[in-house]
Amino acid sequence: MPTIVLDLLKYVFLAVLYIFMARAVKAIYVEIKPPTTARVQQTGKRPAAGVGRRSKKAPSKVAVVEGQGLKGKTFTLNSEMLIGRAEKCHIVVEDTYASQVHARIFSKGEVYMVEDMGSTNGTYLNRQKVTAPTELQRGDHVKIGKTVLEMRK
Repeated sequence: MPTIVLDLLKYVFLAVLYIFMARAVKAIYVEIKPPTTARVQQTGKRPAAGVGRRSKKAPSKVAVVEGQGLKGKTFTLNSEMLIGRAEKCHIVVEDTYASQVHARIFSKGEVYMVEDMGSTNGTYLNRQKVTAPTELQRGDHVKIGKTVLEMRK
């Protein structure tokens, strides 16, 4: 085989290897990086809450309706609650699809909001991906990995 072909294959292999390593390092960095609200503010999008959802009242509790270990448990909402696999979280989920600090629920005035904290697999509110802090209502379902939380009275 000509040397030029071997050299070309060598450079293609190195390029693929560097791309793989860069993506692996980025995934590790996103998982380890402490959560900040700046990541959400960079999107420039406004919360998706609003249109047609004002008739319900704000929740005061969150119940785990699907997921291992916590199914059936209910938690009273505080001013801020972190959800994830890390021990520092207020709701610790035993879910391999959840990040260490996956999402947070926080109060903003008289309403509660849910925010994804840069998780790998995303946070879903009523089957729609959360891209910015979004208002929660009673009856809403928040999905984190395979764990589903329901907002209740």
